Amino acid sequence: MSRRSAEEVIRAGRVTLDGRVAVLGDRAEPDTARIAIDGVPLPVRPGLVYILLNKPSGAISTVHDPQGRTTVVDLVDSPTRVYPVGRLDADSEGLLLLTNDGTLTDLITHPRNQVTKTYVARVEGRPDRRTLRALERGIQLDDGIARAKAARLLDEYAGEALVELIMTEGRKREVRRMLDRIGHPVTRLVRIAIGPIRDPNLKPGSARPLRTKEIHSLYSAASATWQDAPAIVEQD
Repeated sequence: MSRRSAEEVIRAGRVTLDGRVAVLGDRAEPDTARIAIDGVPLPVRPGLVYILLNKPSGAISTVHDPQGRTTVVDLVDSPTRVYPVGRLDADSEGLLLLTNDGTLTDLITHPRNQVTKTYVARVEGRPDRRTLRALERGIQLDDGIARAKAARLLDEYAGEALVELIMTEGRKREVRRMLDRIGHPVTRLVRIAIGPIRDPNLKPGSARPLRTKEIHSLYSAASATWQDAPAIVEQD
């Protein structure tokens, strides 16, 4: 925003500095200060890296693979060591976040924060409305009941269908196991969103830095307060 707009936001009491309402003329140390606007952290601390990858099928969601297979870290160009936030199975595709921000990683991956992950699955057959509602009510798996926050049919063709599922957990092969249990095995699975983050133009195997507003939106999606979040490095 412009300097004038920033001053207006400060005068309105929407900016906090280390837990108190900031005023014009305040000074802050970028390496240690916690600055937030409307409760969302602002990018002032250097050193944090956020990368969005469109993981192709076959890449492994880990930092190192003993078998020498391509990992998601191999696909991103970062001088700073980053780690995948959660995982996508080797044969699954789509959006994956890599970062060295441990706070954001914990917030996104912990089930209690209900950060959604949206998937599109190509399945055998055509799930009817009753079957889709069963996915929302819960499917009994070997490791407990798994539920979709929402499930809907997107399209159908030639004995297959596209199903969108919004999940809030990340158990191993959870979506595949749920759909297999209801009699509609997955033939392809793509994650199209992490919380509010989407990028239909990001090609498989490509990566880009997250924009500052995207980082803020992830913290907001996890219901994080400024006390929980670090001051974030400017990405734009």
